[in-house]
Amino acid sequence: MRRSRGRGPLTLAIDIGGTGIKALVLDRAGRPLTERQRVETPRPATPRAILAAVRKLVAPLGAFDRVSAGFPGVVFRGVVKTAPNLDPAWEGVRLAARLERILHKPARVVNDAGIQGFGVIEGVGLEMVLTLGTGLGCGLFYDGTYIPNLELAHHPFRHDRTYEDYLGDRALKRDGKKKWNEHLERAIAQIDPIWNPDRIYLGGGNAKHVDAKLPRHVRITSNIAGLLGGIALWEGREAIELANARPATAAAATATATATRR
Repeated sequence: MRRSRGRGPLTLAIDIGGTGIKALVLDRAGRPLTERQRVETPRPATPRAILAAVRKLVAPLGAFDRVSAGFPGVVFRGVVKTAPNLDPAWEGVRLAARLERILHKPARVVNDAGIQGFGVIEGVGLEMVLTLGTGLGCGLFYDGTYIPNLELAHHPFRHDRTYEDYLGDRALKRDGKKKWNEHLERAIAQIDPIWNPDRIYLGGGNAKHVDAKLPRHVRITSNIAGLLGGIALWEGREAIELANARPATAAAATATATATRR
């Protein structure tokens, strides 16, 4: 694999979301080398439409050696099992293989909350990531090891409705910011005694709307973590240590988001 002046291999990090698709290039230590690029998620959000948008999105980013992608659904060994906020046609799509075909580089894919988590976790104890966006994403980590495909979003929450019914983007628009934050408080209060996580991280595009009273172990993270965590799909445990040593990237973004909220 080609290395670029001691900074490589370079990783193209892609975050596929229900509202937007984002991408940037990271160096070996997980530092951004390019500006973040973003386009709206096409509708209908079929595999053909999204892959075409990805190819166009990454064209200006220059050279890279490998690809990491976060996807809003269950992904098993590079194959999509569910994509509730995109299109039914995604079921069974070999996304890693399709990305390799259009980008001509090796690719790895996991759930988007998993990549977001790799951008912010400390790698110690039980850590949970909740992404608040078009839907609700959830990632769980134990001592830095990712436990994939936890679909909390579609689990019953209250009154025969799911967590996503109360915390997704539709709920925010339907119920308003105040009510949505109340639902978030209730959700965290219900999750806590079940999972007993050491830390919960709130990310995603709608984390900027969070003004609920949060327990001390709950932190708001920057949405760019969904890209910065992409290095972990290739570097494994070492990448967690690198992420913890990145004061100017994920850690700083988390601190800034928390300070802004206060």
